[in-house]
Amino acid sequence: MSDGNVPSGGVRCMWMRGGTSKGGYFLASDLSADEGARDAFLLGVMGSPDPRQIDGMGGANPLTSKIAVVRKSERPDIDVDYLFLQVFVDQPIVTDKQNCGNILAGVGPFAIERGLVAAKDGRTEVRIFMENTNQTAIATIETPGGVVHYEGDARIDGVPGTAAPIAIAFKDTAGSTCGALLPTGNPVDVIDGIEVTLIDNGMPCVVLRASDMGISGGETVAELEANEALRAHLETIRLKAGPMMNLGDVAKQSVPKMTMVSPAKSGGAISTRSFIPHRVHDAIGVFAAVSVATACLIDGAPVAAIATIPDGSEKTLSIEHPTGEMTIVANVADNGEVERAAILRTARKLFDGMVFAG
Repeated sequence: MSDGNVPSGGVRCMWMRGGTSKGGYFLASDLSADEGARDAFLLGVMGSPDPRQIDGMGGANPLTSKIAVVRKSERPDIDVDYLFLQVFVDQPIVTDKQNCGNILAGVGPFAIERGLVAAKDGRTEVRIFMENTNQTAIATIETPGGVVHYEGDARIDGVPGTAAPIAIAFKDTAGSTCGALLPTGNPVDVIDGIEVTLIDNGMPCVVLRASDMGISGGETVAELEANEALRAHLETIRLKAGPMMNLGDVAKQSVPKMTMVSPAKSGGAISTRSFIPHRVHDAIGVFAAVSVATACLIDGAPVAAIATIPDGSEKTLSIEHPTGEMTIVANVADNGEVERAAILRTARKLFDGMVFAG
């Protein structure tokens, strides 16, 4: 599909749950090479713009309106290239301005299923170049008998039941979008009188104390969604943070994410409530969790003073969120820099067939 026209027929697609998100996985060769035509098609696939996405595959939530575009890589020591696209629910926007570590969880299984990577008997490592941020992830997929295995005993919060574990390791994600781990060079900046940490360790985030925003940090998603004053204040801070993070005008962008932190409530390192950026996240994004975990390890950052940090160079940090927690394992160098971060995710194939844009 490369003629630059919106396809009138169906396009081959695999729908998958990746981590706590869900979306369509396409081979790049099955989509138009023209970005405008591609995006128009994907809007039609999802049924956007419409708050219910009733005329498409989207689930009326940013977490279920996502796309992975995958191709066999020509880069040395890389198996596949992965482009993440966020399809807005109620606006005619498709953006590549962020990455998604949850949808990333399905890229390895998808690449094996489509024959882009040869599976080994037991486990198969898939080296993935993330086009959005020019970084590499290594996903380890369960492949007994050379076949992707989706069933297993791994459990992640925000997803019912269990599935096969997918370990994903990241390196060199600092500043992947903003150009530096701390775009302003400061562990703390002040915006509208609120102390914040502007950070990018795979996902641009504004990290701030929940108490400074007038909340406890234990509110439900519904309570936060209904707090119009809070939402307006967060958006004011976000719009001012955008230029400070080298992101420019972010009024129509899905970054930076806004994460309010409070002391852990269930034995973890920290408790979080995230806006992504205009809806409340039922959990927390993978790269947002990595960025928040990194902020916990930075001297002078507001969150560092209230986080519970284990000893040792390898630190296991439980990042609590509304539906549970996400565990980040960070390797810290002698100079205090985070050298490597890894997470545990799961994925499940939902359907494989043809999808239509209408």
